[in-house]
Amino acid sequence: MKIRFDGLTKRFPNRNKKIKSEVVAVDHFTFEIPDGKLVGLLGPSGCGKSTALNLICGLETPTEGKIFFDDDDVTDLPAENRGVGMVFQSYALYPHLTVKKNIMFPLQNLKGDQKLTKEQLEAKALEAAKIVQIEELMDRKPNEMSGGQQQRVAIARALVKMPRVLLLDEPLSNLDARLRIQTREEIKRIQNTTKITTIFVTHDQEEAMSISDLIVVMKDGAVHQIGKPQEVYDSPVNLFVAKFLGTPPINVFTGRIKDGKLLIGEDTILGKDCVKDTKDQEVFIGIRPEGFLLREDKEKNGKLDGKNGVFHADLLAIEVMGRDTSVVFSHSSSEIEGTRLRAIVSSDNQIDPESKTVAFDVNPKKVFVFSKETQERLL
Repeated sequence: MKIRFDGLTKRFPNRNKKIKSEVVAVDHFTFEIPDGKLVGLLGPSGCGKSTALNLICGLETPTEGKIFFDDDDVTDLPAENRGVGMVFQSYALYPHLTVKKNIMFPLQNLKGDQKLTKEQLEAKALEAAKIVQIEELMDRKPNEMSGGQQQRVAIARALVKMPRVLLLDEPLSNLDARLRIQTREEIKRIQNTTKITTIFVTHDQEEAMSISDLIVVMKDGAVHQIGKPQEVYDSPVNLFVAKFLGTPPINVFTGRIKDGKLLIGEDTILGKDCVKDTKDQEVFIGIRPEGFLLREDKEKNGKLDGKNGVFHADLLAIEVMGRDTSVVFSHSSSEIEGTRLRAIVSSDNQIDPESKTVAFDVNPKKVFVFSKETQERLL
């Protein structure tokens, strides 16, 4: 089932009564979530992700705009009639009930023709448990389970009604790093199995990019960019999106366009006509960590001499991480003075740790130019 937002807006009264203006949590959402896709709502804390989720499931009423499930206007429909399954950050399991009874709970309040027998309840609970692979844990209670297992119970409880939409509100934030990876893979598998339209809220861009079919990048209640994760990463529309996506984050410099060239300090990063048809101006230049290149043909005595390349910086440290090496450096044209910048290069490169400087070539596809005034991408 597709979900469509038409000018969806949610404003709250300001807690500071001296300030008359309202707080805009969701600001004129107008876009469509395709049927059967897993969509990540991504943004920093306080950007309106959870409020958007609450509007979809009916826990909040929009100030303006409409919400459609397919062609049905559900804006004023009560939450219990929307056919939505919700998984909360805190799991919200009943500690005194077994896994089976936790999963069955949403079905026990059905009335009339929808009312189920005990055998039907148990069969549906077992079916949902098998989807999330916890059928052998049905007689346990939540305190006898790991965090990842509890999260699966919460997902099974949301799935047992076979909802039209599945909503996940930061479901991995309480798990350790290894368990996060395992559980997010499970969420993707479950979504592929059920084909239920799923909206996944997170502030962790790695989570969103790894399992989402589409990501919606938000800031201050507004949507900044929507697209496939790799496409958004490779083609950010503004500086905020470029800085928010990527680990380590993108390196940002103050630079300038002059005579069709792109310069950082005295270094020409892109040569003449690489930025043609753009007027001379000061700009922000973003370079992804993997966009810095150390060329083996510039070695001296088996080590890179740090004198060649189009970009020169002060070497601070070298961190070997197995497959890759993180080159930590500083530069006078850094957007924020004193920031430690990073390049990710292959561990095959042997950089002299005693060198005070380091030099790189750059991959033009990993270089982004932004207006210094609007922070919108220029090229």
